[in-house]
Amino acid sequence: MIKQAIAKVVKQENLTEKEMEEVMEEIMTGNATPAQIGSFVTALRMKGETVDEITGAARVMRAKAAKMKVNNHLVHIDRDEINVDDETILDTCGTGGDGTNTFNVSTTTAFVAAGAGVKVAKHGNRAVSSRCGSADVLENLGVNLDVNVSDVERCIREIGIGFLYAPLFHGAMRFAAGPRREIGVRTIFNLLGPLTNPAGATSQVLGVYYPHLTETIAQVLERLGTREAFVVCGEGTYDEISICGPTTVSHLKKGKVETFEMTPEEYGFYRAAPEAIRGGNAMENARIIRKILDGERGPKRDIVLLNSAAAFVVAGLDNDFTEGIERAKDSIDSGRAREKLDSLVRLTNESKNFARDEPWGGRTYIRD
Repeated sequence: MIKQAIAKVVKQENLTEKEMEEVMEEIMTGNATPAQIGSFVTALRMKGETVDEITGAARVMRAKAAKMKVNNHLVHIDRDEINVDDETILDTCGTGGDGTNTFNVSTTTAFVAAGAGVKVAKHGNRAVSSRCGSADVLENLGVNLDVNVSDVERCIREIGIGFLYAPLFHGAMRFAAGPRREIGVRTIFNLLGPLTNPAGATSQVLGVYYPHLTETIAQVLERLGTREAFVVCGEGTYDEISICGPTTVSHLKKGKVETFEMTPEEYGFYRAAPEAIRGGNAMENARIIRKILDGERGPKRDIVLLNSAAAFVVAGLDNDFTEGIERAKDSIDSGRAREKLDSLVRLTNESKNFARDEPWGGRTYIRD
């Protein structure tokens, strides 16, 4: 199937959802060669991925992911009657590869959301097409990545936040890891990461690298059963809500998608220069996150407040961004967001797992 798909995509023809499922099945069962995988995802990127194609690929990845047991069956109840203990599972995630070199905004946002009582299943990986992935910065913050699925479940259950390290949950991705790393540019796999949360997150703040993708990905999320989400792209390809200029936002709610533009000035923030939110390597970004969670003011805090506000709206805690910003400030200034980081570090380091590095770039996790 992948040979036929390559030929079709090279001619700028779209694949059906079923055709895409068949191709992904070949890729994720080791029945496609590295050359075929590289050719396919490159041609797909040049053509532009459709809702059907992304949905089909995401369905296969979800089906093959390791399963988690989390209490997220009571999803998105009325805000007036909300009970945090019954709250849905939230994910804050960007596609990466946006080329802006910001610090890890979505990772910081995850701790702020957890600090306010939202259950967070943060899905992520090491950097592939960006400088510092969420796994890289969390490792530098002291989080132990060498845990198993039950340990992650325990983190979400006991402290309200867990990190879903992609190689632990998506073992079948090992067949695409080599070609993806060697290509080194954004491909459909950047889009699939945030769409394939193994905890079945039903509310998301998801950043993409092109404005025209916000509505596409929101439609994919609707097909995959997401209850509410903001899919965002800041001007200049930021894969988060930007403090530097306007942001294109597609809001999925009750099966419908509404797209609009928002600016930082609307919510009382000064527009910042891109350098003001720039990050660095994993060690530098870890230092930035600690400073934000310890209460340091400035543009970096402001962009986290905006993205956290979006998280509180889709999680059902707040009706609008203005309310969400105040909740985010309280989560940070009370010290609760920092406590969530400290608790995640402590709990993951209690694990007695060890990991074996594999030739394909992933790890095998073994209980000691």
